[in-house]
Amino acid sequence: MRTAPSGPLPGFRSERLGACRCQRSSAMDILRPTLIRIGGRVYRKNLVHEQVHQQEEEDEDFYAGPGDCADEPCDAFVVEETEKGFQCRVEVPSPLYKYVIGKKGETKKRLETETRTSISIPKPGVEGEIVITGQQRSGVISARTRIDVLLDSFRKKQPFTHFLSFALNQPAVQEKFLQFKEEVLEKCAKDHGVSSSLFQNPAKLHLTLGTLVLLNEQEIRKACDLLQRCKEDFVDKITGGRPLAVEVAGVEYMNDDPAMTDVLYAKVHMKDGSDRLQVIADQLVERFVASGLMLKEWDRVKLHATVMNTLFRKDPGAEERNDTTAGKSSFKERESFNGRNILKLFEHFYFGEVQLDAVWLSQRFSTDASGYYATSGQLNFC
Repeated sequence: MRTAPSGPLPGFRSERLGACRCQRSSAMDILRPTLIRIGGRVYRKNLVHEQVHQQEEEDEDFYAGPGDCADEPCDAFVVEETEKGFQCRVEVPSPLYKYVIGKKGETKKRLETETRTSISIPKPGVEGEIVITGQQRSGVISARTRIDVLLDSFRKKQPFTHFLSFALNQPAVQEKFLQFKEEVLEKCAKDHGVSSSLFQNPAKLHLTLGTLVLLNEQEIRKACDLLQRCKEDFVDKITGGRPLAVEVAGVEYMNDDPAMTDVLYAKVHMKDGSDRLQVIADQLVERFVASGLMLKEWDRVKLHATVMNTLFRKDPGAEERNDTTAGKSSFKERESFNGRNILKLFEHFYFGEVQLDAVWLSQRFSTDASGYYATSGQLNFC
């Protein structure tokens, strides 16, 4: 039996557009609170003044606010009626159990007390379901909704584990990339910050479409299944069952000042001048965002192949969440380089042509036999 979350949310108010008229305070309208989307629903995060703890991830919790929009109909999840009351099961990756438990079990205890439910959590490291049971359906629904919001918040803090990619590491392109590296070091080595440590591993040249946090085998299978559905729904129609011929040519920088460059990338375009590669990239990301497997970062995918990155200076295997946005702490750790001469001398450098025949679900911090990233799944064009 499908039923709706009701009762007070922990720091959130449900907004069901066109279905429920919730009273909004003028203060909240002014503050424009953050909206969080979970399972097709939109929650508005209220501001809560909390003391900052040393172990913030362990101590953070969500508190119940005044209840409104209670008992609104929804089929977001299933609540089963049992002989002893009601029950709801939640599939949760084991790395996230600790956020439901909280420091010294405080979060779990508070949830159980405030919703009058019992919450059963598998042992650490054991994949399974969190089971919520209670005498009242409304209490079970409230506990489930709070857990969903809680986990969504902490999932966004996890480092990404996988990413969708196009491989650009064909031998001819690798050879041209090594030529580019050699010439840059020969002609621009005296420019501030330029060194061999900045360059990408040629075996790992790629386009990143988007990043994912996949915390167990079930989530990886879900991502692989979605890739195949995308192939059937639109990719085959766009590609015609044939590889996409693309050219990698020219270089550009990410930030505003070429004298303080952190990321230099090679530009990529379809050889026939069409936008098919861009359309496939945008639609894949749109589908993965809609599924909840990926966070929306931009309106459209920026197709680029990183060739130099200051993150590589300290860690040759470093991979950032998104080349176009680095956190403040990341910028503090970076030593930028002067890319003016590189841009002037290599503005139109030709890296070669690539036949793209697959989208890869690549594993972060991994290497396969070819030197590219190990894969968890793929979408083949032909």
